[in-house]
Amino acid sequence: MAKGYWIVRMDVRDPEKYKEYAVANAIPFKKFGARFLVRGGKFEKLEGGSRARNVVIEFPTYQAALDCWNSSEYKKALAIRKPISEGDIIVVEGYEGPQPS
Repeated sequence: MAKGYWIVRMDVRDPEKYKEYAVANAIPFKKFGARFLVRGGKFEKLEGGSRARNVVIEFPTYQAALDCWNSSEYKKALAIRKPISEGDIIVVEGYEGPQPS
């Protein structure tokens, strides 16, 4: 079964309040088996638009990624983040097909 991923691009207006969101989101992320692959950090915009913060979160399955987003626990965290940020979030299914050799 393919893994699921949140791909997040975010601009944060209040970094101190965002820390509260990070504490609150730990609860649903742990519950749904999330693992950070990218969490902020240095980046180069090579094409298209960008935002200040980039995050990639891996879940054991695509369904787990959706279930986390729709959970009551994440909705509580989201209520903290929404007023202090603007961004783009997608949930995408991982690829398990052939790779370049």
